[in-house]
Amino acid sequence: MSRFRKNVDACNDGNAPKGYCANQDYSEDSDYLVHDIAQHTNLRSGPHELLSRGVSGKRKLPVSPVKMLVGREGNYTGRGRFSSADGCHVLSRYLPVNGPRWVDRLQSRAYVSQFSADGSLFVAGFQKSHIRIYDVDKGWKVQKNILAKSLRWTITDTSLSPDQHFLVYSSLSPVVHIVNVRSAASESIANITEIHDGLDFSVDDYDDDDYDALGIFSVKFSTDGKELVAASSDNSIYVYDLESKRPSLRIPAHKSDVNTVCFADETGHLLFSGSDDHLCKVWDRRCFGTRGKAAGVLIGHLEGITFIDSRGDGRYFISNGKDQTTKLWDIRKMSSNTPYTRRPRDTDFDYRWMDYPIHARALKHPHDQSLATYRGHNVLRTLIRCYFSPAYSTGQKYIYTGSSDGSLYIYDLVTGAQVASCHGHEKPVRDCSWHPLYPMIITSSWDGVIARWEFPGSEEEPSETRGRERRPSF
Repeated sequence: MSRFRKNVDACNDGNAPKGYCANQDYSEDSDYLVHDIAQHTNLRSGPHELLSRGVSGKRKLPVSPVKMLVGREGNYTGRGRFSSADGCHVLSRYLPVNGPRWVDRLQSRAYVSQFSADGSLFVAGFQKSHIRIYDVDKGWKVQKNILAKSLRWTITDTSLSPDQHFLVYSSLSPVVHIVNVRSAASESIANITEIHDGLDFSVDDYDDDDYDALGIFSVKFSTDGKELVAASSDNSIYVYDLESKRPSLRIPAHKSDVNTVCFADETGHLLFSGSDDHLCKVWDRRCFGTRGKAAGVLIGHLEGITFIDSRGDGRYFISNGKDQTTKLWDIRKMSSNTPYTRRPRDTDFDYRWMDYPIHARALKHPHDQSLATYRGHNVLRTLIRCYFSPAYSTGQKYIYTGSSDGSLYIYDLVTGAQVASCHGHEKPVRDCSWHPLYPMIITSSWDGVIARWEFPGSEEEPSETRGRERRPSF
């Protein structure tokens, strides 16, 4: 049976629940973030002041949807309609926590889940070579069933091109494959029913041992669809030019596996990366040729970084870490020359099969540069992912993350409060994706279930995921 908890009061009055941790960028007198991003978030998701005004002589009331509608119909603002921020304020109150309702279930661990930019398609990647593309607008019908080629261990990542014509998928291999999503075939078996072109990310000076050791953990399309950026097991970042069909740049970026990389904004000039060396780095491709090093380094995590998501403005991003935290960053706080130093950590800890030591949860990096730290979820067993909520419907006022306890957690970006948690999986939720337009989140778990969480939800009964026969791990 699904279970969810909401802490709306914590959202409204700033009283963060137990387990929330703030650093020096929160004021001592409140739980609210004292930083530019708090004002930016309020501008994106807060109601117009004339819609939120109180009645004379009475305490100012919370801005309910009914009051917002009355203000709109009364033309309080003089516009006769909601602004985008007004709409976000209304929609962001309705969190997608009703569920779970099954989208699909395979006898294989689900590693990846991703909505397309317009929300019409959804991609799920599984360990046993399967990738499924669902048509959301047609009742989650499987539009294309892809059987991957040359898989090593699992599908580590997928990415849809901006025009939604192509999909790339990666594995613990130097070759990323690309598939035509818009082809007529509904079954895409690599090089049998369709050609899956291989994009080799290895460089010319690689010997056989280097080639065999290279694996791709993360891959993303650029906004213009002309390039791919990838994070690899050889401590490097790769940029691949799709027109020339070869890597255009290799950056020896970190001192350990690079688990995650992404473009900072639509220009493609800036890259954010995170590694098992516990560092987040910022790379400016415009000056990399002359400097040959990172534009800046951000420190604060005590363990390796599993995922990074950019806010899309080239300034802010969040990261999930194996120290069981999500952190918010502003690249204006980065250092240009931060040495790689040993940090306070539990040296015997291995997140793949151990619980995080209780005493280590109280540790903090002495030079933490993050804006805020969010606690409550578990980053164990696999590279758990975290994201900003959609700009269109929420104004990016939330962050959300999977968790190794089989749950989804949603935090208020500014107050740090855990505003919701959804429980319905038997095994780790590695990835999750919030629909760009509607109050709907999809979770993908190692129990093989792709689950849907909505508000208000359909009339169908939630699918039961507990109490069933347990399946072997693959």
